Amino acid sequence: MNENLDPTGLNFNSEEQEFDRALRPLTFDDFAGQDTILENLKIFVAASNEREDALDHTLFHGPPGLGKTTLAHILANELEVGIKLTSGPVLDKPGDLAGLLTNLQARDILFIDEIHRLSPIVEEYLYSAMEDYKIDILIESGPNARTVQINLEPFTLVGATTRSGLLTAPMRARFGISNRLQYYSTELLAAIVERSAEILNIATDHDSAIEIAGRSRGTPRISNGLLRRVRDFAQIKGNGSIDMKITQFSLKSLQVDAHGLDEMDNKILTTLIDKFKGGPVGITTLATAVSENTETIEEVYEPFLIQQGFIIRTPRGREVTERAYKHLGRVKNNQEGLF
Repeated sequence: MNENLDPTGLNFNSEEQEFDRALRPLTFDDFAGQDTILENLKIFVAASNEREDALDHTLFHGPPGLGKTTLAHILANELEVGIKLTSGPVLDKPGDLAGLLTNLQARDILFIDEIHRLSPIVEEYLYSAMEDYKIDILIESGPNARTVQINLEPFTLVGATTRSGLLTAPMRARFGISNRLQYYSTELLAAIVERSAEILNIATDHDSAIEIAGRSRGTPRISNGLLRRVRDFAQIKGNGSIDMKITQFSLKSLQVDAHGLDEMDNKILTTLIDKFKGGPVGITTLATAVSENTETIEEVYEPFLIQQGFIIRTPRGREVTERAYKHLGRVKNNQEGLF
């Protein structure tokens, strides 16, 4: 995948990660979008602060790059408590979890990213911690084995996942607050780009912000990443400020088209049209034709192409839509089979 359109942020170097943290809003008022979620969270936080008790365990789920980690930090700031960060794959032993939980102060937040990837044994330990604020730890082994119960301070577990369907039913049931984050509109993303440009001290105009936002696949992390890349082009190829001309030149050089599709997205569409007459075609055949892994197409490329209306899934396989023909400047041949 084009690294400039990767919403996970895994390809960021240390400097870009620092920029990413600097651009994150710290309060509800700074956060743009997800209005319904924010309104509800404001009420829950205000009530928790008034009662001086721990906020209910909270789950954020949705595609990467939409602000799940940012919201966890905002919750900690608004509750005026500490936050400890970890991720599901890191917690492979109950002892790791126990170490984190026993160091939490009253009302603190424990944030677990990719919580669906917790090992079953760690997840079992987490159940009693979430419900009763207690954990049982096994000491020694064999005939001398015994369990010791440790009482925990009331805390809030904030979980984030991009694959909510992989969460076990018992785990999902223990979250009192569950929110699904949605993709952002171009207008909201443009406002985020302008805010980020102001923080980074980059001169930019509104039209350029709209142009960057329109190619960001509805994801703030991508729009901020593209802004940094366009800034580099403006610095070297332009006069340092971002205008429409340098923006379009930069995005063309980065191989990001007007709909936010990268080279592989367009390759999938052209392959469907040129080799399979628009479909339907099975996912395995399509993956072989574009020399890509089946799971990668299903998890990385296909969701966005379906959301934007370029392809559809049918019982017989994948088909391109009229919009894909228009996007690629092709004419659909409706005369097949007449001669």
